[in-house]
Order: sequence, then C-alpha cells, then structure tokens
Amino acid sequence: MMQHLDTADKVRREVAPRTAQKHKSALGQFMTPASIARFMAGMFPPSSLGTCRLLDPGAGVGALSCAFLDRWMAGDFSFETVQATAYEVDGALQEHLKQHLGAYSTVQADIISGDYIELATAAPLQAAGYTHAILNPPYKKISSRSAHRLALRSVGIETVNLYSAFVALAVAQAGPGGQIVAIIPRSFCNGPYYRPFRDFIFQRAAICHMHLFASRNKAFKDDNVLQENIIIRLERGGRQGPVTITTSTDDSFTDLTTSEHPFDRIVVPDDPERFIHVPTTTEKSAIELSPAVRYSLAELGLKVSTGPVVDFRLKDHLRAMPEEGTVPLIYPGHLRGTGALWPLPGLKKPNAIMRNAETEKWLYPNGFYCVVKRFSSKEEKRRIVASVIDPSAFGGCTALGFENHMNLFHENKGGLPEPLARGLSIFLNSTAVDENFRRFNGHTQVNATDLKLMKYPGREALIDLGVWARQYSTITQEMIDVQLGKLTA
Repeated sequence: MMQHLDTADKVRREVAPRTAQKHKSALGQFMTPASIARFMAGMFPPSSLGTCRLLDPGAGVGALSCAFLDRWMAGDFSFETVQATAYEVDGALQEHLKQHLGAYSTVQADIISGDYIELATAAPLQAAGYTHAILNPPYKKISSRSAHRLALRSVGIETVNLYSAFVALAVAQAGPGGQIVAIIPRSFCNGPYYRPFRDFIFQRAAICHMHLFASRNKAFKDDNVLQENIIIRLERGGRQGPVTITTSTDDSFTDLTTSEHPFDRIVVPDDPERFIHVPTTTEKSAIELSPAVRYSLAELGLKVSTGPVVDFRLKDHLRAMPEEGTVPLIYPGHLRGTGALWPLPGLKKPNAIMRNAETEKWLYPNGFYCVVKRFSSKEEKRRIVASVIDPSAFGGCTALGFENHMNLFHENKGGLPEPLARGLSIFLNSTAVDENFRRFNGHTQVNATDLKLMKYPGREALIDLGVWARQYSTITQEMIDVQLGKLTA
C-alpha cells in the first residue's frame, strides 16, 4: 500500500532547502523527517474509540498527520472515522498540506490557515475533545510583552517558548484520556523558566513515554539544528504510573533501547523545581548507591549561587586590566584546570571591575571558593568542570567579582576553608558525578539549581578529599576517580 507519508516527505525534502533560513528562523519551524514521524505515530497506544479527533498544530506539509493516518489505514487503529484538524501559519506550505490530507478520502480534514496560539486562545480555553494530538511545534522564544505571551497568559498559560505553548494548548484542548505525542527540545525538563509549564502539565496529564536521542544534531540534521530533542507522550487526565524511556543514537532508531522507571526517578518527590529527569539505564549510579553521598548543601552549611556580575549591565565599571580602585573580575576564561590564572591580557574580556557604591553588592570577599562553569566547551570531557579560586592568585585584593557564566559555592557569601573548597572541586570533577549528572540533566549548561539539588559527601569527607588533593601538584582523572571510589565504596 502506498503510504502518503512518503509523498509528504518527498515534498519536505524539496521544500526545506528552498525555504530561506531567515524564514525558518522567523517561524521557528523545522519539518519532521519521515522516520521520526513514523516513530511518533507508533508511540500512540491501541485505541477502541469509534471516532478519532486528531489535532496537528503547526502541521507543515502534514508529515505527522500522514504518519498517523497511514497507521490507521494499515489497520493498526480500530477507529471507524477520523476527523483531523491541522493548523498551519505558513502560506507556502498550506497547499501541500491540503493536498496530502486530501489524499485520505475517508478522513474529514479541517485545515486552518492561521496562528494556532492566536486562534486557540481567542475564546476561554476549554477541552475541544481531541482524542489524539501529534505535534512538532515551532521553537522560538516568546518575549514577555509579546501578543503571544499576553494571549497565553489570558488563558492561564505562562511560558517562554512557542514549543511549550503549543504543547500546553494541545493538552488543554484534549478530551479526557486524550493522547499527546510531541517532539520538542529537552530544555523544558529542567530549565528554571519552564517551571510554570511543568506545573501546568503535571496538573493535567501523566507522562507515559519519553524518547531521547543520544546525538544532539541528528533529529533535524537536514536543517542543521543543534538541539537536544525529546519525544514525549502525555495522557490528558491520566493516572501517573511508571514511565517508559526509549533511547536511540539518531532518527534511524536502529539501536533502540527500552526501559521502564518508577515516576519518583523521573521527578524526585522533594524537588521544589519539579525537574524532569530522563534516566537512560535502570541501574542506579555509583553516586546514587553510595551511602556516603547523601547530604544536601544546606546540611553542609553551604550555598551555591550564579556569578552575580552581568557584564553588559555594569559596562561602565569594567576595565581591561587592573588599575587603582579595581578588584579582579573572574570569567570562565580565567579558569585553568583546577585553579585560576589572573590577569590574562589576551582574554578579550575585562580583567577587573571598579569597586564602588554601584558594584559593591555584586562582589564577594577574597577567599577560597569552588566554582563550576555554567557552560562546558566541546573539548571538555565532563559536563561539570570545577575549579578552586585561591586568594593568593589575586595578590592583596580584598574583594572579587564573579562573572555570570559560572556558579560558586560559598558560606553565606564568604569564602570556604581551603580543604573544603579543594575537596568539593575533586568530588565535582569525578567521572561518577559526571555520569550521574548526565543521566538526569538534559541541558548542556549547569545551573546553580542543578548543583543545589545534588547530594554530596559529608563535610568531613570533603575536607579529607581536599587534604589529599593538597599533596599533589597535578592530579589526573584516574587519581580523582580512584580516591572517590574509596569514599563511595
């Protein structure tokens, strides 16, 4: 049987290269390859419904609807009738969409030309009774005062990106038991700004299945999208049970692995941020299993904060090199291995900040700190890269500025005892911590909240690690892992 998805995919491959990058970026829309569309359609569970009401917002040329309808035509669903509603804002794609959905003579297709957010929020938000929704929504930030943001707010949706807005609306419009399958960036899982979106979803739906691509650039490789994508299946009003997790390297799905996890491994019960973790193995990591690694930062008497100096806001106070009246300003570029080099004339960043009434509140007293880069570079093997700030590197300075692209561990906005700072750095630079962190944290950055939610060895154990570290001028990854192994054994 000829599958209409193949026709839609042929059109996608012809249309996509001809669509200007500027146009794609303006709409934030990247069309779904056939292999992903088929996989997504395959994620819906069997259904005994007589009538299917299918929603495809941001439908493009119709690949997702076609994949779903092909599955129905092949006898996989027992629906007697299918009513499909597809929204598409891009006039250049609407004709293709009409053609592709029109090829299913038994389907009642309603193609709506226009902006899904605008149209769905025009009236008070209520379930439109969709039984199934399949979507690859646009990816684009929504500014706080935009028409989209205000329209969403009017129906109780507070979110920062078009993709999460589309998913929230699809969930709201689904009838009881409605199934929603979406391919979206993984940033909603633990981005702090997505907290209201996570709460919105948890109040209305159960997470049933999540699929993770191991490679960051393979899901939309034709469009050169470097984005960690996830496919999620939600059930409107469903009872939350265990979650199926599947992974594959890329969109060929040839190395598909499947596991199932209790929900308390997906969302940790006492996590105030309600971060969504995507464990990729059923085995617990060495860190999770170790009785020695069980303390919160609060129990250690420590805090972690994002570096408070946002350079573009304090531009007038920045200086290329230290001069009278300045204190050191530390960027990630100053961090070298486990320490810091300052000043660095060739850094292309300021090395100093004026100390005055306007900058004082952003400064920390000079002392020992453990700092972690918020963004790790491609060359770095670990996601978490920790360094020690040693006050001797900054001469007799009494204060330090920490730039926004790092997180720092401190005691009530003051320095740490040296062995504790060094011990923290050793612990955070271990392979075991990195593996545990990667398993649960999808975004490429390390936020202060991520570090706050981690468990740590006790204060004495960290100090012992720091005392051990002081004996060596250079410490290899192997040495760190062996030493941590003794602690966690």
